[in-house]
Amino acid sequence: MTLRQIGEEKLLTRILPHLPANRRVIVRAGDDCAVVRFRGAGDLLLLKSDCVVEGVHFTRKTPAPAAGWKAMMRPLSDFAAMSGVPEFALITIVISGDKQESWLRQFYRGLNRAAKRFNVAIVGGETGDTNGSTAVSVSVAGYAEPRRWVGRNGGKMNDDLFVTGELGGAIRLRHLNFVPRLAEARWLTRFFDIHAMIDLSDGLGSDLPRLARASNLSFVVNEKALPIAPGCSAQQAISDGEDYELLFALSPRDRAKLEASWKRKFPTIRLSCIGRLVRRTTSHDRTIPPGYVHFQQRR
Repeated sequence: MTLRQIGEEKLLTRILPHLPANRRVIVRAGDDCAVVRFRGAGDLLLLKSDCVVEGVHFTRKTPAPAAGWKAMMRPLSDFAAMSGVPEFALITIVISGDKQESWLRQFYRGLNRAAKRFNVAIVGGETGDTNGSTAVSVSVAGYAEPRRWVGRNGGKMNDDLFVTGELGGAIRLRHLNFVPRLAEARWLTRFFDIHAMIDLSDGLGSDLPRLARASNLSFVVNEKALPIAPGCSAQQAISDGEDYELLFALSPRDRAKLEASWKRKFPTIRLSCIGRLVRRTTSHDRTIPPGYVHFQQRR
C-alpha cells in the first residue's frame, strides 16, 4: 500500500506509538511541538522541525526571499500554537548543485529576516546534494514556562472555539508573507486559561478535528461565524489551508472578558468564536469538509 493510499493521519497512527521516549518527555511526537524537561532547567524545552519543498510549498517562480521567509515562519507558527518562545534554529538544505548560488543567498536573506523578526539565532545545520527538487528543513528549539505551554489535548466539553484573523485565500501569496501569532499566543496564556490550541496550517477542516480528537471530544461549527477572507467562500475558509492562524478552546465563562480585552490589545486582528467542543459520539465522524491531506493532495 502506498503513502497516497494510506494518507497522513493513518500513517502517523501506525508510526508514532512506536517511537522511543524517556521519562523527560512530556509531549511526544503528534502535537505542534515536542515538550521535554531539560536537566536543571526551570522552563520546559520545546522542539520542532518543519520543511518546505519546491513544487509543494513554493514554486520555481516564487521569489527566493519569500521561500526563505516561509521556511522559517512555519515552525515558528507551531511554537505559537503551544505558546512557546523560539530561540535557536538549525537549517538543513537539500539542493541541486546546478542551482544558482545567487538563489541560495536570496533564500537566506528571507530566512534571516524571518529569524530576526523573533530574535531567533540560526546556529548551524547541514547541506546535501540532490538531483530532485530543493527541500529545506528548519529545526527550532525554545522554551515555555511549565504553566504557560498549551497542547491540543486539553479541550473540555462545551469550551468555546476561537479563531484569530481570517481564513481562506492563502494561496494568493499570503502563505508567503504571513507572521506567526507568537505575540498573540503569549498574551493569551498570560491572561487566560487556554485549554487547547493548534495553528491552522492544513486548514480548519483538518486541524479542528485533530484538536477535538486529541481532547477526546467532537465539535460543532457555526459556518456563519467563520472569519472568511475577502473574495473567499466558506468552503475555501475551511479547506484551503496555510492560514497559520490560531484555533483555541476556552471556557465559555471567559468569553466576554476575552473578546473585550482582545479588542483593546489587538484592534486590527479579528477574533471569532466559531463553535464549541461537544461530547464525542459515533455520529460525530465529520461535520465540516476536510482540509489539506498530505500525500493525497498538492498545494
